[in-house]
Amino acid sequence: MSVQHQSPSNNTATLAVSGRRPQTLRAAAVALAGLSAVFLFEMLDNSILNVALPTIGRELNASTTALQWVTGAYAVVFGGLMLLFSAIADRFGRRRVMLLGLALLALSSLATAFVTTPEQVIAVRAAMGIAAAMTTPGSMALAFRLFDEEGLRVRALTLISTVGLVGLAIGPTAGGLVLLVAPWQVLLLVNVPIAILAFIGIRLGVANDLPVELHRDPLDIAGAFLGTATIVLALIAPTLFVDEGAGSWMPWAATAGAVAAGILFVVRERTARYPLIDLKLVALPLVSSGLAYKAASGLAIAGLGYMATLQLQFAWGWSPAQAAIGLLPQVIVLLLGGRLVGPLLRTVGMSRAAWMSAAAVVFGLAVFAVGGRFGYVWIAVSLVLVAAGMRVVGVVAGTNVMTGLPENRTTIGAALADTSSQVATGIGIAVTGTILAAFFAGDISSPAWSAQEAASFQDGVTVAGLTLTLAAAVLVLVGMARGANSRNR
Repeated sequence: MSVQHQSPSNNTATLAVSGRRPQTLRAAAVALAGLSAVFLFEMLDNSILNVALPTIGRELNASTTALQWVTGAYAVVFGGLMLLFSAIADRFGRRRVMLLGLALLALSSLATAFVTTPEQVIAVRAAMGIAAAMTTPGSMALAFRLFDEEGLRVRALTLISTVGLVGLAIGPTAGGLVLLVAPWQVLLLVNVPIAILAFIGIRLGVANDLPVELHRDPLDIAGAFLGTATIVLALIAPTLFVDEGAGSWMPWAATAGAVAAGILFVVRERTARYPLIDLKLVALPLVSSGLAYKAASGLAIAGLGYMATLQLQFAWGWSPAQAAIGLLPQVIVLLLGGRLVGPLLRTVGMSRAAWMSAAAVVFGLAVFAVGGRFGYVWIAVSLVLVAAGMRVVGVVAGTNVMTGLPENRTTIGAALADTSSQVATGIGIAVTGTILAAFFAGDISSPAWSAQEAASFQDGVTVAGLTLTLAAAVLVLVGMARGANSRNR
């Protein structure tokens, strides 16, 4: 197949269209730059905003529940819509959907400059969640499909995840320093140049999907609606129990709706001719193992990131800049730990590396939950453990999921892995925010807490941390059991 108007800038696209895959990372540099920028947005977005939550709460007079949904709305929408948009991308073009998502990201980020209420911030975050659902699965799937050889695939995914983890690492520190000289809205406006960079890299470096790479199966709209309803209602219900009380009908209705929608979703996916998710694929040992590890790490990372920031600034009275400096142990490990990924994989193998890294993340959360109230050293240790585990688990678990699926299902595999992580993140934030709201009596955005308020907040942090630790530990055990089944087959 010939390609007209070739140029160095679209070398990767030329290779893809002509059927010849790049044989080195350098040959795919333009594409990888754009795809890495997409992942940078996903990881930077929440981490850079966490350090600003106290500032947002005070400036906009936001409640504990509102602050929870400033971060939670993004995760809920992202997790709820990711599978739908991955299915749309498989039918109408992954590159096309990704470019549209990047345009939405730039526009919604610009809207941050005009928000004046917590509700408007939540709406902007929801729009960003839609953009993330349109772009993130494609970044990992396209990187996986760029190469034929597994070693290059792992290196490409490691490169993309490294860029994202750098964003996650520097986000809190950079955010805290920015707040010294600029309003908090700047922290979300930074998405605009990232979206532009990603748009250019993907536009020039990634080829249009060929017709033979797409399919025209009908979209499972009913399955997408039921899946999204299940996730949203499950995350809203705990908040309603705190806000409305157990005597109100609203939290019970949300809970019943989540259960009913979940049952109907499973029935729909088992009986539909063209299901949104083939549950038989999800049940494959290597796939379910990777999804369990991703979910465990998502729970732990969300809980620690949310609680550590609130504790340092609200309970201990640190400034955003001081809190940013306090998060430096995580930054150092994330930035320097990349050199250990390759040797670890060669020494212990993919399977052991997956459960070891996921267990490290969970153990780090446990250290924070138990010891965080006794001083900063305990928080620093927890940050190091979680960062060390994060450095490995994302690449290994995601690769396992896509390796365990048929070749023509890598896009949905990437979406499944990210959905698992994002839904767990949303659940982690919802559970944490709900427990803190239940324990804390008072105005969380108040500049001065009483001793009783500080103690109740710390009790809430401990209970929330232990709750998430237990749930994440169960997921790690499930991942280990399913991984063992994959080796026995």
